[in-house]
Amino acid sequence: MIAPEPLPSTTGRRRVLVSSVSSDSHTWNLVFLQLLLEELGHTVTNIGACVPDDLLIAECRRHRPDMVVISSVNGHGYLDGRRLIARLRAEPDLAGIPVVIGGKLGTRGAEGGSHAPELVEAGFDAVFEDSAGIGEFRRYLAAPQTPALHHDAPPVPVP
Repeated sequence: MIAPEPLPSTTGRRRVLVSSVSSDSHTWNLVFLQLLLEELGHTVTNIGACVPDDLLIAECRRHRPDMVVISSVNGHGYLDGRRLIARLRAEPDLAGIPVVIGGKLGTRGAEGGSHAPELVEAGFDAVFEDSAGIGEFRRYLAAPQTPALHHDAPPVPVP
């Protein structure tokens, strides 16, 4: 029998937006992340798979999340993620939102090496390679220094 890793305590309730990159049609990973984050006490908006960059930006404006979690299963997280984070960081009203990415970030898996340094340099606050498992992400959420914005304003409607 394999004992599950104990759930870490969290640093408080966050509004979290969960999405995939635009080329990734997988949904099981998004549902898993949503359930995990909800179990940890966060409010989650899951905007689904194959989300175009413009839609993710609009949903960030609409929901004003404390954190955005991007997941990739198809191996294009590195390429699509770099483009996405550049677009998001170019928006003055959204540039400060903590954004993390994880999953299968390259098509060559572990053989392709780590993409984390380049993705952090591109603007992600944290990167979670699939080879590390979900424990690293859970520890990140529980760490007191994990960035989380607290918005007092209600969500802004998208025209």
